[in-house]
Amino acid sequence: MTTPNRVGRATPVTAATVAQRPTAMPIHKYGRYEQVDIPDRTWPDARITKAPRWLSTDLRDGNQALIDPMSPARKREMFDLLVRMGYKEIEVGFPSSGQTDFDFVRSIIEQDAIPEDVTISVLTQAREELIERTVESLRGAHRATVHLYNATAPVFRRVVFRGTREQVRQIAVDGTRLVMEYADKLLTDETIFGYQYSPEIFTDTELDFALEVCEGVMDVWQPEEGREIILNLPATVERSTPSTHADRFEWMSRHLSRREYVCLSVHPHNDRGTAVAAAELALMAGADRIEGCLFGQGERTGNVDLVTLGMNLFSQGIDPQIDFSEIDEIRRTAEYCNQMEVHPRHPYAGDLVYTSFSGSHQDAIKKGFEAMAADAAAAGKTVDEIPWAVPYLPIDPKDVGRSYEAVIRVNSQSGKGGIAYVLKNEHKLDLPRRMQIEFSRIIQAKTDTEGGEVTPAQIWSVFRDEYLPTPDNAWGRIVLRSAQTSTSSDGTDALTVEAEVDGVATTLTGTGNGPISAFFDALAGIGVDARLLDYSEHTLSEGASAQAASYIECAIDGRVMWGIGIDPNTTRASLQAVVSAVNRAAR
Repeated sequence: MTTPNRVGRATPVTAATVAQRPTAMPIHKYGRYEQVDIPDRTWPDARITKAPRWLSTDLRDGNQALIDPMSPARKREMFDLLVRMGYKEIEVGFPSSGQTDFDFVRSIIEQDAIPEDVTISVLTQAREELIERTVESLRGAHRATVHLYNATAPVFRRVVFRGTREQVRQIAVDGTRLVMEYADKLLTDETIFGYQYSPEIFTDTELDFALEVCEGVMDVWQPEEGREIILNLPATVERSTPSTHADRFEWMSRHLSRREYVCLSVHPHNDRGTAVAAAELALMAGADRIEGCLFGQGERTGNVDLVTLGMNLFSQGIDPQIDFSEIDEIRRTAEYCNQMEVHPRHPYAGDLVYTSFSGSHQDAIKKGFEAMAADAAAAGKTVDEIPWAVPYLPIDPKDVGRSYEAVIRVNSQSGKGGIAYVLKNEHKLDLPRRMQIEFSRIIQAKTDTEGGEVTPAQIWSVFRDEYLPTPDNAWGRIVLRSAQTSTSSDGTDALTVEAEVDGVATTLTGTGNGPISAFFDALAGIGVDARLLDYSEHTLSEGASAQAASYIECAIDGRVMWGIGIDPNTTRASLQAVVSAVNRAAR
């Protein structure tokens, strides 16, 4: 970037001249997050090599954040979807919060809707009457977890509870004891019962105090072999960079006693827009389990997105152990249940995420598909058996139930690659490169004039109108009716063509070193000066009845034009391609 000086020369712009200026925003109101002192942190060198345990909280955290909370029917639809996808831990509600949640928990238990290998979880605050009601909702369940929480952060201790650290710790300890007492009282041995504790607002809680509270809870629960405890450390409000979030998890994982009996769970929210990164780095730092919602549903900016997390693993060759193969069905069901739309740019699932409008991107994708097909053929394998390597597409859209037809769409920003892809994918026409450039300019003129997106059907309509006149769309000086060739002993081809020229039945004759050369000679008889520049052809399908597509680049009366012909007979297809070019030159 340059700026003109007084004598008209260009002066380089320096960093000082473009420096951003301070704003008047009240930055003094906000403090910075605290870093964690771990000079020997290990998570930066770790890699995620397997799927974590997953818990979906769509029916609790996600549902409570909806403008219109789910009806019982929509709740059941969501629960059944989560089961089909393969989630083995599902937080199904807050049964002490009202009759609707209580009744839903009872309905899926009494209707035997919960597979034996699925654990349902229910949330409660640390108050005795709420704990009793919560445990009561689980009667008859095969596998169930009570999830108890209380806020531990300083601002809550000071403003909400007005209590000391010891008093807040005691809330957690007493709540844990009450959960155990009511589980013994209300549940039978047929229920495999588990316990989860969350020091709520973990992101704002002093690490030493979070550890102290968790240790107090474990002293009551007494985790041991076969008696796990889930300690969930929620980023109730996302406060720091994902790297600091990871530091907090590594610190807790290192300092917790009885760590081998602890399932360390991460529950990120997306206030800073980095929940996915925070969850992944927490796994690298020692977390065992992730809680979140499909498509990032949840309070404010939402919970971490389980779809993105699972598909991120899949894209790295790691089985997420959750089935995303019909991602459109998952999205449609989530939209119905939540009464909220998934953004068209949402990773992996949005309407536009396997779509390229940019011409250079489209061209790279087209070439990527072609290279994949060639590599597979050379290896004697199918495309699905070789590593995926298509530019701009991190995964094969087919793997999540999408079709290639939607991969490339055309608008005013599109180039030859995208248009060529549509014609090849929809109509098996593999346009030579210079013809791609020529036709892309025609489409570009249409989009510049009319704006908006051009559909594959519109591209084909424009292509036919430009290159392939038909009885329903007759245009041009010449209509080819029939052609006969013969070859003399010296190798010269003689050509006789029956045609209509300017609406008059005409017989054209010519000779040359092949049918195309002979046709050019015949055209000279009606005043057309044509010269061959390039020629290519290919079949459109296999079998005896396969059609051939011929592409001709000609210089016609000094103008360079492309033409195309399609016919089962390759000679006739090439003559039609010449006619296409000649007719276009005369339009």
